Amino acid sequence: MNDEANIAAEKAEISRIIHSSIGWAATKDKELVFGCFADDPELFWFSPRDDGTIHGYKAFVDLTEGFFMLDDFKAIRYEVKELHISLSRSGDVAWYHARLDDFNEWKGQPANWEDVRWTGVLEKRDGRWVIVQMHFSSASDKT
Repeated sequence: MNDEANIAAEKAEISRIIHSSIGWAATKDKELVFGCFADDPELFWFSPRDDGTIHGYKAFVDLTEGFFMLDDFKAIRYEVKELHISLSRSGDVAWYHARLDDFNEWKGQPANWEDVRWTGVLEKRDGRWVIVQMHFSSASDKT
């Protein structure tokens, strides 16, 4: 992975996957979101709250169906800030870090993540990038 044009194209596709993994909720496009993640029992992410932590693709599908697809959940808008993407030398693994503002409603009440730290790992499988691991956290030193 030393051709700058190829690296730029790969990073653009990775960025699209990262944005789609959050932005899908505006239209509740399940096909889009399910395509962003590895259909793998080792899929994992930490959420700022333990009850949102996911281990395995089935748990991810269950969360999507049982929370995000409900009429009680409404995506308002999101913003990914300071996104930085790195690629492995082999070109089949990538990792990123960013800050995320994710504004939503649950039963008409705000359900927002503001200035959340967001990291993740993607792997290129069968010619396409999928997220295999993510971590969301809020800084404990924020006042």
